[in-house]
Amino acid sequence: MQNYKDLLVWAKAHELTLKLYKTLATYPKEETYSLVSQLKRASISIATNIAEGTGRFSQKDLAHFLQMALGSCHEVEYLLLLSKDLDFINKDIYSTLEKEINEIKAMLISLIKKVRL
Repeated sequence: MQNYKDLLVWAKAHELTLKLYKTLATYPKEETYSLVSQLKRASISIATNIAEGTGRFSQKDLAHFLQMALGSCHEVEYLLLLSKDLDFINKDIYSTLEKEINEIKAMLISLIKKVRL
């Protein structure tokens, strides 16, 4: 068991969620209960699953929650692509957020591999 706040991947996931919340404030109001809500839940799920996994007592449980966080990363990645294609965010914002989500995904994959050893 470790403190999730000590993990760089958690800090990056938390920062991504904060950025997404600011970005989502610019989405059309009619998206509040659909795309905005889904993006919020998925982004929150990344850091939440990392935190929950570190609170477990086995490496197997930690790996499971890290995999769930990775799945949420993929969900956010697609929802951002959809947002760009619907013109809710511009290409620059999309590129920045996509870069950050891909960095988090790479970090999670690396951590999952280490935990499984």
